[in-house]
Amino acid sequence: MLLQDFYTVQQVDTLSQGKYNVGIYLNDKHPIFKGHFPGNPVTPGVCMLQIIKEQVEEITGTKLILKSAANVKFMALINPELTPDLRLELDIVTSDDEVKIKNTTYFDATVALKLSCIYKKV
Repeated sequence: MLLQDFYTVQQVDTLSQGKYNVGIYLNDKHPIFKGHFPGNPVTPGVCMLQIIKEQVEEITGTKLILKSAANVKFMALINPELTPDLRLELDIVTSDDEVKIKNTTYFDATVALKLSCIYKKV
């Protein structure tokens, strides 16, 4: 985990071949929220991308590096004080040297993030 104590994995559910739901709990007391932003914490987008990468690495058992991102859409602000529970829907397709991912991240029924990206296996 790149950011220690930033989040906790609550559950990982395998829905079908390559499809997963991952429950994440954000630590609203993490120091990153003191600078982003004081009094109105917002989860940095780059941290969300890192969480997704780390979870895909766990699921696939492979170290990854971002190769390309076709779509990255932040649809709603994630305030860890108000909505610390997130659900990551991951659609993962692996090949010999790459991992393709489609993700939708939710808090409650709200879509917070959508992305499609390709990681290179390292």
